[in-house]
Amino acid sequence: MATDELSSKLSRRLQIEEGAEEPVAVDGPGHHNGSEEKPSTANADSELGAKLFRRGELNEGIGEHSQPSMKIFNPYTEFKEFSRKQIKDMETLFKTYDAGKDNYIDLMELKLMMEKLGAPQTHIGLKNMIKEVDEDLDNKLSFREFLLIFRKAAAGELAEDSGLCALARLSEIDVSTEGVKGAKTFFEAKVKAINESNRFEAEIRQEQEEKKKQAEEQKQRRAAFKELQSAFK
Repeated sequence: MATDELSSKLSRRLQIEEGAEEPVAVDGPGHHNGSEEKPSTANADSELGAKLFRRGELNEGIGEHSQPSMKIFNPYTEFKEFSRKQIKDMETLFKTYDAGKDNYIDLMELKLMMEKLGAPQTHIGLKNMIKEVDEDLDNKLSFREFLLIFRKAAAGELAEDSGLCALARLSEIDVSTEGVKGAKTFFEAKVKAINESNRFEAEIRQEQEEKKKQAEEQKQRRAAFKELQSAFK
């Protein structure tokens, strides 16, 4: 097997380095009078040795396989200053102008959005709008970056004459509610945090109750229809 062959090569190389065994010179075409070994052969042996050593570490549990980090974005936990309804409204607005359905709003889609909202922007103005919240520097807006616009608007961090301020103002989404950051003292912040948590749980319960009510009404309609259907048989 390939692993056994690699192990054999590494073992032989270690014996040669320790002086337990003499290296054997192999004459090939174009090699006379003890010509030096090609650098590429030495590099290949070194690379094979490093790979085999790494494999041994992994097998013994010393090393760890590297995995790409996957961070899941949850708008409800990261943007606690907004209610679930506010975030859903922002998501609806975002998806409305995400014409490419790639979960991003690019410059042309932002241009269309601002025109529809009645606040058209120049090309430079649109680029500056994206730049202000473009954390990953990909020249387009993700949903998280889109939410940052409303966070900045709620915190009063946007210039009144800026394109982002116009977007937040004309979107008809009320973001006047300040979050925990707006509390003046530590104790006010703690109380506000508790209230935010309770409000979040209450909104979830309300959504569950509405779904339950809708399911019950649908069940009753089906039962009534079956009863009416059986009456005509």
